[in-house]
Amino acid sequence: MSRIGKQPVTVPDGVTIELANRALTVKGKLGELSMNLVDQVDFSHADNQIVVTPKDQSKVSRSMWGLQRSLAQNLVTGVSEGFVKELEIQGVGYRAALQGKILKLQLGHSHDIDFPIPEGITIACERPTAIKITGIDKQKVGQVAAKIRAFRPPEPYKGKGVRYAGEYIFRKEGKKK
Repeated sequence: MSRIGKQPVTVPDGVTIELANRALTVKGKLGELSMNLVDQVDFSHADNQIVVTPKDQSKVSRSMWGLQRSLAQNLVTGVSEGFVKELEIQGVGYRAALQGKILKLQLGHSHDIDFPIPEGITIACERPTAIKITGIDKQKVGQVAAKIRAFRPPEPYKGKGVRYAGEYIFRKEGKKK
């Protein structure tokens, strides 16, 4: 039994659900998201809840049960609240700035990095060393954060680079005489 799959997805007020042709469409105050449903699970919608059940007891069906429930939960959360990832930049001369739809990053390379902001994502820089990524699609928000972090991941000696807010960097000891 899937512990995640057993729990129903609660739909908050202001969010509408449509189930048609193996597609789940969710509309809320922040926008609209949809996903295609796999054939191994069944979806039912009643009393402001989405219930996911496997069609049979095969391994594939049980594997998809929890996954599809989590994806449905992410759609509902995305259109009602949205998702946020925060990045911190650490290092002398390392900074970020917004210029229209482009995020300019100075990360110690010989050139500035211009990162075009994808559709459906908003980026804010409260300080030159803090980046806040928001959007309704959890996968897209996480992917954008991972791409920005990959330009200069934190190194283990001084901790310089781009890191997630609150991320612990394991520090190594430097050379000894």
